[in-house]
Amino acid sequence: MLETYQGILHDNRIEWSGEAPQSLPADQAVRVHVTLLEKMPVPNGNQGQRMAAALESLAASRSLEHINDPVAWQREAREDRPLPGRE
Repeated sequence: MLETYQGILHDNRIEWSGEAPQSLPADQAVRVHVTLLEKMPVPNGNQGQRMAAALESLAASRSLEHINDPVAWQREAREDRPLPGRE
């Protein structure tokens, strides 16, 4: 019986998305059939530059300037409770 696993093909390598085959021999080739379900967008090389620009824009907006104690703010936002034995 044929087994089906989901993955993403990067160049000539498969990145498994979820359960991966358990019994793939590391020292032998395995015959596979690949069906393209949808075309994935190809990440471009300037993704890091775009992220840096977005973070610079966020920092320039000073939108988080009102937070005096980031740890207390995060606890309040997550509604943390004290862990037993860790007061």
